[in-house]
Amino acid sequence: MFIAAAAAVLSVLLALAFAGAGFPKVSGKGDMAAQLGRLGVPAGLMRVIGALEILGAVGLVVGLWIGVLGVAAAAGLALLMAGAVATHIKARDTAKSSLPSLVLLVLSAVAAALGLAAL
Repeated sequence: MFIAAAAAVLSVLLALAFAGAGFPKVSGKGDMAAQLGRLGVPAGLMRVIGALEILGAVGLVVGLWIGVLGVAAAAGLALLMAGAVATHIKARDTAKSSLPSLVLLVLSAVAAALGLAAL
């Protein structure tokens, strides 16, 4: 019971975080394009990444009822964040700027593991 509750809480928090991160990327507004451009990410790819983050957030929420989908969404988001960390490293970005991607990677992996354990 505790594992399922922890997975649900973490999934909701991650869904909020990824939806909040995805919408600015999809819209291309704000300084998101400049930040990702500095890392070498083209505008078209930025929108794809944003769409994947939003879809992952939706998958996490739907996964509260369909557990397998939540596990798949969390695993997919962990892979997406692994790519983000690699991009930060390749661009020789600061550790401070890379930390949010790393934290989301770890939390997504934990959510996937908890969701799998709760199945």
